[in-house]
Amino acid sequence: MKVQLETLSQNPPQSFSMLFDPRLSDLFFWHFHPEYELVYIEAPQGTRHVGSHISKYYKSDLVLIGSNIPHLNFDYGLQTDYRKVVLHLKPSFVTDSLANVPELTRIQSLFQRAQQGIAFKGALKASIGARLFAMKSQAPFERYLQVLSVLEELAQATTYELLHPEPVESRYGAKEQERLQRIYAFVDQNYTRKIPLEEVAANSYLTKEAFCRYFKKHTTYTFTEFLNRYRITHAKRELLSGRSSSETCFLSGFDSLSYFNRIFKKVTGETPSGFAKRNRGERLSKFKVEP
Repeated sequence: MKVQLETLSQNPPQSFSMLFDPRLSDLFFWHFHPEYELVYIEAPQGTRHVGSHISKYYKSDLVLIGSNIPHLNFDYGLQTDYRKVVLHLKPSFVTDSLANVPELTRIQSLFQRAQQGIAFKGALKASIGARLFAMKSQAPFERYLQVLSVLEELAQATTYELLHPEPVESRYGAKEQERLQRIYAFVDQNYTRKIPLEEVAANSYLTKEAFCRYFKKHTTYTFTEFLNRYRITHAKRELLSGRSSSETCFLSGFDSLSYFNRIFKKVTGETPSGFAKRNRGERLSKFKVEP
């Protein structure tokens, strides 16, 4: 599987660009770029992975991602049909075009919050999604006005979730990001089995010792800690789908139920059965109501 950094080019030059129904579901595309990104997707369910935040979306998702925040393509792994539209806004559009216009103060505040990642909720998602898709047939000036209108509506929204408690700052240069992409993709492909340190180190073109130092420096976790947290993320999804703790344990890559229970409580603060009981009913009621 090829993993690469994303470079966005615009010809002729524009303040923003749009992608209508891009298809990347077979690619683990963990990437970042200086452009701000607004993405809308309609699918039965999928993965929302922005910075260190990982969660599931159901039926649809509308997320505004700040500049240089690493994120995964929202259609990754989808096996069902889906619709998707992506709006990329140049940093200069945000820092220059909007910064000195008093009437756009709310939009300026919106982009400040975007550095934490913003997931919008409720009926607003479908409404904004429809407007974004409609821009496909619009002339450049009309599309420009619509983008401003969409941003103003998002700036006034009250139904949203900030995905990080603080603004996310990218600590990585292109070389480091590319290597981390390779590691994350390897973990995503192999987390359900035992992964020897020597194997993931060789995949990163590092010795075992150099890999351990590198990974701890750039993620603040040991590889084992990171792998366990990644597995727990998937374990949560299995539990919420109705799997038992023992089924979830092995489907998530753990080979010992007692070890799984211990790590799950260490990471989440509760037992697998307690997590499932607390969240399953809430999730089902939430996603029956929300469009």
